[in-house]
Amino acid sequence: MSDTIILSEGAEFDHVIEEVSKCIHLYVMAFEKEERTVTRVDKRENMYGGKGTVYMIQMFDQKELANNRLAAYMVLLNKGDESGFHTHNLRNEQELYVVVHGTGEYRERTGTEGPIRKKILHKGDITAISSIGYHSIENTGDEPLIMFVITTNNP
Repeated sequence: MSDTIILSEGAEFDHVIEEVSKCIHLYVMAFEKEERTVTRVDKRENMYGGKGTVYMIQMFDQKELANNRLAAYMVLLNKGDESGFHTHNLRNEQELYVVVHGTGEYRERTGTEGPIRKKILHKGDITAISSIGYHSIENTGDEPLIMFVITTNNP
């Protein structure tokens, strides 16, 4: 796994927000809170052994969604960037990807050595990832790949 750098201001933060804002209004209204934009951008280089940079646009504070049993954020991958194969088994998490913009190759397998199943994803496509599965995503298009990700956590 790679280290996370938290971006809360600066040129790189502004660029990420600008790119994602071309496709979706980054408006957040958590229950009983003032409406706002995102809380931060997490930058991960070579995430899970992948290549390039994965930006995770955090839309909620940690405990704003179902007592930390649910998370929702946007992911931005530029051309050729990839999140490598990983699983959420230790945290018993499941994920749902909704492609908002761009094209990417989604890969999944059972275990560390199982056969790989691949699917090209486009705007509007949805994937569901089991906590026991391994998965990766790569931006294979010419434009940014932007996904809305919902993660469950059932400790």
